[in-house]
Amino acid sequence: MEKWKLKTNGVFRKDGMRLLLMALPFVAVVIAFFYVPLFGWLYAFIDYKPGIPLSQSPFVGLKFFRILIEDWSTLSRVLRNTLVMSFLGILCAPLPAIFAILLTEIPSPKIRKLVQTTTTIPNFVSWIIVYSLAFNIFSTGGVFNQTAMKLGMISEPTNILANEDAVWYFQTALGIWKSLGWNAIIYFAAIAGIDGELFDAASVDGAGRLQKILHITVPGIASTFIVLLLLSASNILSVGLDQYLVFFFFLVADKIEVIDYYVYRLGLITNDYSYATTVGILKTIVSVTLLFSINGLSKKIRGYGIV
Repeated sequence: MEKWKLKTNGVFRKDGMRLLLMALPFVAVVIAFFYVPLFGWLYAFIDYKPGIPLSQSPFVGLKFFRILIEDWSTLSRVLRNTLVMSFLGILCAPLPAIFAILLTEIPSPKIRKLVQTTTTIPNFVSWIIVYSLAFNIFSTGGVFNQTAMKLGMISEPTNILANEDAVWYFQTALGIWKSLGWNAIIYFAAIAGIDGELFDAASVDGAGRLQKILHITVPGIASTFIVLLLLSASNILSVGLDQYLVFFFFLVADKIEVIDYYVYRLGLITNDYSYATTVGILKTIVSVTLLFSINGLSKKIRGYGIV
């Protein structure tokens, strides 16, 4: 018995060491790209100018944090755009789950795979290409306007890309189109993990397709949906940069400039690295606070957290 215990413990130690060695490269990548850059927060407390060594840059303390408060009018506009984009994305969060449920109800496996592949491909398309497609379709001389004018639907062309009133909804629609199939993958996995005997028992009891969806599929993926929704809420200030960078236009600048683009503009266009770092620190602090707050709320409501 003692020999068996020693042998078993040895196997466990060997397997554990192998798994640890496999994980080390990923841990190193996380440390290199997520923790080492925190050293750059130092730039928020010095008046850094490109070309001057960091050791020779004057220490200014909380100067840029005071400027951040004084420049609240600009920051509030940027935060407004960021929050509106995030809330629209959260409102559309059920769409991938609904799409996954509807797709799994298609009886033909070939059609399911075709639709799934077709809707997943846009996720791998660059935002630059998406902008080119959108420009060719929705610009003044694009396909949409030309077709609508020939059909008599409109009397003169309209440029959606330069419409300040439509920019929030247009960008949200593009984001949904690009990520719908990809975001639905996790729901496909959740649906596949539901015990098939539940569906068989429901069929025996005379349940229809809609009743199975409402009473088996939806409850089966509810926990997955809640976790993803909470994570989305905690990342409410992280809406990305690429999309808004390529679609940025002076006619819609007031509505499309989000916090990530604002930091990019401050740091890489105006070379105000210190102030850009300060805004980035504010975003990180708010995001981390939201994450732990939502995690605590999840523990109280669901009995366990999400992280």
